[in-house]
Amino acid sequence: MDARTAVVLESRPMSPPAAPVHPVTPLNELARAEAAPSFSPLYRQIKGLILKGLQAGEWKAGETIPSEMDLAARFGVSQGTVRKAVDELAADNLLVRKQGKGTFVATHAEQQQQYRFLRLTPDGDAAASLGRQLLDCKRQRAPAFIAKLMQLRAGDPVIEIRRLLHSGGQPVVLDDIWLPGALFKGLTAERLLEHRGPFYSLLETEFGVPMIRAQEKIRAVAAEEDAAALLQVAPGSPLLSVERLAFTYGDKPVELRRGLYNTTHHFYRNDLN
Repeated sequence: MDARTAVVLESRPMSPPAAPVHPVTPLNELARAEAAPSFSPLYRQIKGLILKGLQAGEWKAGETIPSEMDLAARFGVSQGTVRKAVDELAADNLLVRKQGKGTFVATHAEQQQQYRFLRLTPDGDAAASLGRQLLDCKRQRAPAFIAKLMQLRAGDPVIEIRRLLHSGGQPVVLDDIWLPGALFKGLTAERLLEHRGPFYSLLETEFGVPMIRAQEKIRAVAAEEDAAALLQVAPGSPLLSVERLAFTYGDKPVELRRGLYNTTHHFYRNDLN
């Protein structure tokens, strides 16, 4: 018998011999088995390796990654295995395939990606096109509730940005945005005013911090006086409150945004798969 196993026997006087029972795995072996990583298909392992390259900045936002053939040679796997890994990364919006050109690291600078996290759509389902008006940009110490959501310490430096988004000359979104100060040194009101592209493209190209996914909490609220004045609605008017926490690689939260949306002539659209 293996010394690492034990047999449980039940003995009763004057009874027939007990039937043998199966060996019982010791608790320490069960613990080791539960702690062991579960099997991962090969293409998922390759996906993880490509993701590590993205996280390390080997291929930056908007840049092309090596061909499937080159990646297959690099990792010592078949081209089909690489293709499955790249397909999943494309489905996760981390990579973008372009017919006849190759596969690129997703960027918010791309026209089709600019409003990936902003789901406000004008009535009539027209394409979103929003102007920006910067109201404030300042550095401060993180309040406790902001620090908790962003996994910072209370008092860590953060950048707070307030801005309006306009559609057709009318304000439709009032955004309050918080960013970790340590990641975005050099981000000032002047730099924001100079930048003409999407906000997220500035963060990814100049500070190397891509926003790859986000979580949102949505609820209906009544407009308070200051927000009502900025959005040009009557106090008490219905607004949509959207709190978004955006993450970069490694599931690290790097932006907290609280937006108030005027949906009088817009609706919030979400595609569910």
